Amino acid sequence: MERLRDHLLETGYTIDGVRDRLGDMAASALAREELVPALRATGSGDPLDAMIRLWWLGVPVEAAALPFEVMESGLVEFDGDSVRATVHLQPWDEHGYVVSDRKVRPGDPALRPDHVVGAGGASANLAQLVTRRPVERALDLGTGCGVQVLHLAERASSIVATDLNPRAVELARLSWRLSGIAGVDARVGSMFEPVEGELFDLVVSNPPFVISPGGRLTYRETGAEGDDFCRDLVLRAPHHLAQDGHAQFLANWLHVEGEDWRDRVGGWVGETGCDGWVVERDVQDPAEYVELWLRDAAVQGTPAYAGRYDEWLSWFEANKVEGVGFGWITLRNSGALDPVVRVERLTHQVSLPVGDYVEEVLDSIAAAHRIRDLDTARLRVAEGLLDERIGAPGAEDPSRIVLRQTRGLLRSTDVGTVEAALAGVCDGELALGPLLNVIAELVGDGEQLLADTLRPLIAEGYFHL
Repeated sequence: MERLRDHLLETGYTIDGVRDRLGDMAASALAREELVPALRATGSGDPLDAMIRLWWLGVPVEAAALPFEVMESGLVEFDGDSVRATVHLQPWDEHGYVVSDRKVRPGDPALRPDHVVGAGGASANLAQLVTRRPVERALDLGTGCGVQVLHLAERASSIVATDLNPRAVELARLSWRLSGIAGVDARVGSMFEPVEGELFDLVVSNPPFVISPGGRLTYRETGAEGDDFCRDLVLRAPHHLAQDGHAQFLANWLHVEGEDWRDRVGGWVGETGCDGWVVERDVQDPAEYVELWLRDAAVQGTPAYAGRYDEWLSWFEANKVEGVGFGWITLRNSGALDPVVRVERLTHQVSLPVGDYVEEVLDSIAAAHRIRDLDTARLRVAEGLLDERIGAPGAEDPSRIVLRQTRGLLRSTDVGTVEAALAGVCDGELALGPLLNVIAELVGDGEQLLADTLRPLIAEGYFHL
């Protein structure tokens, strides 16, 4: 593996190298599972083309074009004068590599039940979410091909990685060796069973969250009823968090007729005793959801497609499911007697990585909830906050005032003249109560704003304590 890693780096088989060689058109076509543009872009026969075709595109390559590092890797099979990769090996991050089972495209044989999926959009989403603060012990629950460990390695002193699927642990170990990462404690087992009685400063998981009638594919489904698996993950995680430890997951949850999804997911987090932040990033209707995951398993276009589609929709209908939400769940074991939970929908673009400021988000939510006397608090305006005023040309006063964040979650909100004036002067020097009194006098319309009405603006990061 070490010799193979050296060869991959020498030939330029990296994220930037592959992107530059393929170009935008071929990369976009690959996202639609169309290979022809990528094959045209890699037709020169040089070492980088050979690596892209072999490991990324999964097509046969002439044996004469491959060096001994590849031939002796144990990750290829021979077919006459050609060689085909038995795994999908993709560059990840700066100098990392991820080994998984080969991608399944339309027309390929059905996935094996213990299929190990490669790193993709969900893996990248979780990596962007996870806090950047250094930790002593980290747990990657359901490691799959091991991609989250690549991100944790630089900020965790020790890492435990678990998976129910022994094949996943086997391929994850290859990912870590190819990425130059040693010392990961890899264990096979379900949920938290392999770490019973142990505490961690950080728990991350891109779990098998897909909601389906049955658990056919280990990498994405558990066979649990509805969204019970994600609920159980949330409820059990706090038992393995050290003081001030964080747990951060991706999850799916049901939108059920007659029920607010916020109450559903917020109820899970509310039972943990931890501070929590739940964000819904997307919601799909049942048909969209089923189509997405049938395409993921390359069932589309096969004789089984219509039957599976109908079975899945029937299950949703029987359970009065109107949609499926996808998002983030973050827990922090603050030890507070009055844990605070915020549940919200954020579908707009936010600054990445969220992990750079997730601690600040949690602090703002907690501060807005816990501070008793806001009149004596000293607020400062968030860095980069903009005041936008909208009105008819020549009008004396604006018809609308908007505070807009230019960093972090990039929120915006309509405010009144007092809140806007406060944003213009608060710098942490004066107590809020007296400051509001002065602003009320200066505004001159008799408007008096109570300090407590600013709690939502503090929770959402427009003002900091």
